[in-house]
Amino acid sequence: MDSTVVTEKGDNYTKALGNRQVQMIAIGGAIGVGLFLGAGGKLHTAGPSLVLSYALCGIAAYFVMRALGELVLHQPSSGSFVTYARKFIGPWAGFVSGWMYWLNWAMTGIAEITAVAIYVHKWLPDVPQWITALVALGVLMGVNLVSVKLFGELEFWFSVVKVLAIVVFLVTAVGLVLTSADIGGTNAGVQNLTSHGGFFPAGVGIALMTLQAVVFAYSAIEVVGIAAGETKNARKVLPKAINGVVWRIGVFYVGSVLLLAMLLPWPFYNGDESPFVTVFSRLGIGGIGDVMNAVVLTAALSSCNSGLYSTGRILRALAEQGEAPKFVGKMNSRHVPYGGIMFTSVAYVLGVVLNYIVPKEAFDIATAIASLGVVATWATLVFSQLRLRQAALRGELERPSYRMPGAPYTNWATLGFLVLVIVLMGFSDGAEKIAFYSIPVIVVVLAGGWWLVSRRRANTGL
Repeated sequence: MDSTVVTEKGDNYTKALGNRQVQMIAIGGAIGVGLFLGAGGKLHTAGPSLVLSYALCGIAAYFVMRALGELVLHQPSSGSFVTYARKFIGPWAGFVSGWMYWLNWAMTGIAEITAVAIYVHKWLPDVPQWITALVALGVLMGVNLVSVKLFGELEFWFSVVKVLAIVVFLVTAVGLVLTSADIGGTNAGVQNLTSHGGFFPAGVGIALMTLQAVVFAYSAIEVVGIAAGETKNARKVLPKAINGVVWRIGVFYVGSVLLLAMLLPWPFYNGDESPFVTVFSRLGIGGIGDVMNAVVLTAALSSCNSGLYSTGRILRALAEQGEAPKFVGKMNSRHVPYGGIMFTSVAYVLGVVLNYIVPKEAFDIATAIASLGVVATWATLVFSQLRLRQAALRGELERPSYRMPGAPYTNWATLGFLVLVIVLMGFSDGAEKIAFYSIPVIVVVLAGGWWLVSRRRANTGL
C-alpha cells in the first residue's frame, strides 16, 4: 500500500513521522549546543543578567512558534516558511527566506561538525579531527538519505539524551540551591544573583549584547514546522508540539540559566567548557567531564542531523520554483530529497576544511552569521502570519482555530525585537560585528540571485 500523501503541488513526501517523534523533534529543537556550551562564556561576560536575555528571546520564540502554528494548520507543508512567504508576501520573499535559512544551517553546520570532531578528540586524541568530522557527517548523511522515519527515530533518541541531561541537572541544581550546598568552596543560593557586582555586573548594554548569541541558542525550534509535511495528522499533532514550547523555554532554558547563576558566582564560568561541567566538576563528581562531553556531542550531532533534514526540504521547495539548481530538488525512491541533503553536506565538508585551516574565530563568525539566518526565518514567519490574518479579514480565506495570540500587536513587537537584535550586533567588538557588516554583501548576493531567477523566468515565459 502506498503511504505517500500529497500535501501541496509538487510535494511527494511520506507521512512517516508520528506524534512521539514530532514531540521530541520539537523538544530537541529547543535544546542545543547554544545552551550546553555557549551559556558559560555569556555568563562570564554578562553575569546573572543573562537570565533576562534568555527570557526575552524566549518570549519572541514563543510568538514565532505560535505564528508558525497558525500557518501550519492553514497549510501543512514541508516547504514551511518558504511556501508561506511566497504565498503571503511575494515570490521574492520565498526566495530570500529559503536561501537565508540555508545560510543559517550551512554556517551552523560548519560550526557543529567541527565541534563534533573536537568533542570526540577528547577520547581519541590520536585520530585526526578531520577524519572524525567526515565520519560523523557520513553517518548523518546516510541516515537522512535512507528515510525520514530513520531521521525521526535518530532525532528522537538524540532528544531523549538532551532532555534527560537537562532534567537531571535541574533536579540536582534545585536541591543544591535549597540546601545552600558548598560547591568547591562557595555556597549555592539566591545571593549569587546579586552579591558579585549586582545583577548587571557588566552593565545593561553588555547584557543586551548577548541577545544575538541567545537567539542562536534558540535556533532550530522551527524544524517542527518543516516536519509538518511529513507528519501523520499534522493538524492534530502540531498544536500540541508547539504549545509545549512555552514550558520548555521556561524550564529548560530560563530555568537552567537561572539555576547556573545561583549555583556559582558568575566569574567562575568561562567559554572554554560547558557551564554544567563547571558545576559538577567543582562538586568533585568523578567522570562528569566524560558524561557531559557525551551529552554535548549528542547535541552537536542532533543539530547537524536537523540541519541536513530541514535544508533538504527547503532547497527542494526552492528548486520546484526554479529558485535553486535542479539537482537539489531531486527525490529518491524513498521520497527523500537527496539532492538538497547532498548540497548542504558539501558546505559542511568545506566547513571542516576551513575550521582546520583558520583559527578559532571561524567558529564564532559562523555562529554569528547563522544568527542572521535565524532572525530572517523568524521575521518571515511572523510577517507571513500577519498577512494571513489580513487576508482572513478581507474574507479571502478562513483562519484556523489555532491562532497567534495578541495579533497584530504581538507581531509588530516581535519584529521590533528582531530588528533590535540585528542593530545591537553592529555595536559588538567581536564576531557579531563581522556578521553585521556582512549583511550588505548578503543583500547584494540575494538581489543578484533573484534578478537572475526573474530574468530566466521572463525569457522562458514562466
